[in-house]
Amino acid sequence: MEELEHTCPQLVTMLTEPAIFAKDTSCECRAPHEKLSIAQARRGTPMDRPVRVYADGIFDLFHSGHARALMQAKNLFPNAYLIVGVCSDELTHKYKGFTVMTEDERYEALRHCRYVDEVVRDAPWTLTQDFLEKHQIDFVAHDDIPYSSAGTEDVYKHIKEAGMFVPTQRTEGISTSDLITRIVRDYDLYARRNLQRGYTAKELNVSFINEKKYCLQNQVDRMKEKVKTVEEKSKHFVCRVEEKSHDLIQKWEEKSREFIGNFLELFGPDGTWKQVFSERSGRMISYAMSPRGSPSNSPPRQLSPSRSPSPPFCWPRPRPASPSSPKEASASFSSMSEEDENDK
Repeated sequence: MEELEHTCPQLVTMLTEPAIFAKDTSCECRAPHEKLSIAQARRGTPMDRPVRVYADGIFDLFHSGHARALMQAKNLFPNAYLIVGVCSDELTHKYKGFTVMTEDERYEALRHCRYVDEVVRDAPWTLTQDFLEKHQIDFVAHDDIPYSSAGTEDVYKHIKEAGMFVPTQRTEGISTSDLITRIVRDYDLYARRNLQRGYTAKELNVSFINEKKYCLQNQVDRMKEKVKTVEEKSKHFVCRVEEKSHDLIQKWEEKSREFIGNFLELFGPDGTWKQVFSERSGRMISYAMSPRGSPSNSPPRQLSPSRSPSPPFCWPRPRPASPSSPKEASASFSSMSEEDENDK
C-alpha cells in the first residue's frame, strides 16, 4: 500500500474515498475540451484530457446489474472518466413510479461504487445540449434497447444520431423490478421475518388479524424446527447405534470363528485331543496285556519246619440207619460194597 501511495497517489485516493459530487459550475479541464470521435477515444488520450463518459439511471436497490453496466462504461476507453447521473425522486415518481430507496440513499450508493468518478444529483430525464456542454460529456453509455418515456419512443435517439452513444450490455436475471417482484411474491415471509426482528405491525402496515396470524405461524415454525432438530439428533443416535452394533457383530463373528477354529484344532479328526487320547489308550492296553511280574530278587516263600501241610478237608459221611429187616440189610450191604469199589 505504501509503494502504491508513492507511485500512484491518485489511485489510492479513488479507492479509499467515495466519488465526488458534480459541481454546479461547468467542468474544469486542464486541456482544451475538443470533440472526440470513438476511434480517437479508443486509441487513447493524454492523461490531462480524459474521455468523459456519462451514464444515467434511477439505480433503485443498487445491485450487480447496475455495477456491471457501470464497469462496462468505465472500461469503454483507456482513459475514461465516468460521470453518473441519478434522477431525483420527483422525476422518477412522475415518469417511472415509486422507488424503494430515497434519492439521497441512491446518491450514496453510487458514490461508493468503485467504477464511478463523479455523481450528478438531480439528473435530467432527457439529456439536453446545455447539459452535455455544461459537463463536457464526450459519450453517453447505456444499453441499446430503445427506452420509451416522457412521450418519446427513445430518450437516447438524438444522442445516437449525434454519434455520442456507446452501448453496454444488460445483465440477464437481475433487475430492480425482479427484486421487488420477489418481495411482493413472498410478502408474508418477509412480514413474519421483520416481526421476529422487532418491527411493529404499525411499521409494517400489517393489520391486527394478520399480526396474530404471523405470530402463530412463527410459533408453528419454531416447533417444526425443534421437531426437526430432535429428528436429526435421533437419526444421528440411531446411526451411531447401528455403527456400534455392526462393530459388535463383526467382533462376535471374529471371536466365534476363532473359537470354532480352536475347537476343531483340539477336538477335530486330526486334533490334539485325539492324539493324546490315542497315546493314553495305547499305554493302558499295553499295561493290561503285559502286567508287571514279581521282582526277581525277592526270596521264595518257605514253609515252617514245625508246621506240616494240613490235610484236605472232607465232609463227614452220614451214618446209615440200622436195617429193620433182613432184605433191607442185604440191600444196604450191597450198596456199601459198590461204594467201596467206586472209592477204589
